[in-house]
Amino acid sequence: MIYYQDPDRKPVYSVEPRQTADGRPFRAVQASEDISFEEKPEGVERTAQADKGRILYYRNPMGLPDTSPVPKKDSMGMDYLPVHEGEASEDGIIKLSPGRIQRSGVRSEPVRRQTIAQTVRVPGVVQLDERRISVVAIRADAFVQEVAPVTTGDRVAKGTRLARIYSPEISTAGAQFITELNAAARGVPEGGARQRLENLGVPAEIIAEIERSRKVPPTVNWTAPRDGIVLERNISDGMKMAAGGSLFRLADISTIWVLADVPERDLAEIRIGAPATVRLRGRPDMSFEGRVGVIYPQIAEATRTAKVRIELANPDGVLLPNMYADVEIGAGDATAELAVPRSAVIDSGTRSVVILDRGKGRFEPREVKLGRRGDGMVAITEGVSESDRVVVSANFLIDAESNLKAALSGFAQPEAKP
Repeated sequence: MIYYQDPDRKPVYSVEPRQTADGRPFRAVQASEDISFEEKPEGVERTAQADKGRILYYRNPMGLPDTSPVPKKDSMGMDYLPVHEGEASEDGIIKLSPGRIQRSGVRSEPVRRQTIAQTVRVPGVVQLDERRISVVAIRADAFVQEVAPVTTGDRVAKGTRLARIYSPEISTAGAQFITELNAAARGVPEGGARQRLENLGVPAEIIAEIERSRKVPPTVNWTAPRDGIVLERNISDGMKMAAGGSLFRLADISTIWVLADVPERDLAEIRIGAPATVRLRGRPDMSFEGRVGVIYPQIAEATRTAKVRIELANPDGVLLPNMYADVEIGAGDATAELAVPRSAVIDSGTRSVVILDRGKGRFEPREVKLGRRGDGMVAITEGVSESDRVVVSANFLIDAESNLKAALSGFAQPEAKP
């Protein structure tokens, strides 16, 4: 026994034998009895015991796989607990009184089928869109007559004059073009002078001006082929450029890439089209939304990571090449699966257990297999069904109950019955 209680079950207790004012002795409470501070009318306990049916056998009070056909005590002097008819099929069930459940703060939730959003957080670097880079080159030997006041880093619009050049080869082709135009006016078929000018990269507006005025301009204005920023300026006034030489290098940054380094272990969760959020380390107040466009088919040996490309709109030009960024990628697929809150899982490292709420103060431990995790949820691939309820609060207190320890040992060794 562990204490004494008022014979009328009033909330009056004593650690030593004592009597009431009218001389009646306090009732001895055994360690094996369920503690409850709820008052019960006299005779209710006897009626409840009678309603349980006949006793089949007695089980160890500490939950050990040991039973007896007759009442007995264990080595510590604790009474074996009776198993009544109708209770034998509930092996592994832990029973708690309503008062104990309320005091312990036990709370349960249903198992739900839902999509688990897992987020992979990795570093990234802003890079130019390779498809939007242009090299302004000349296809004939030429002299740079004058360079426009455009420098590296300047933003230019399509058609902006970049340089004025003189090319003997272009002038010769222009003169031949005029000759063919005059001959065509007399009915002679036009030759290939126009095509030659186009092959030399002469802008269409210059060709149109030659056709209209029938004059070859001494110099030709070389213009920007697209909107963008100047990455390189390779010419100066008076330079001679060989055919194929690069005058300028331009990049359109209205759309830009972010290359994220995803660890090898997370690659299986990344899919094309997955949503991604990018935050600049230099501008943490700003975020950009995009989607995974390409997963590069190569692992870096030094870092064991793969490049994942995210394409972002950059209308304000805030994203600049080589900026550092923090990237969050939504991983996993859109398939709904059984899931429970992360607090519902008791993970020992070798196995995972959840506590099922069977109702009426009954709880059952269940070993489960876990899937992906995310947003405070854990997917359960085996061990529960959609109709189950799991304990999400105070489950570790239930785990401390001796009956639960017996149920867990029963996974390896079923309880013997007479």
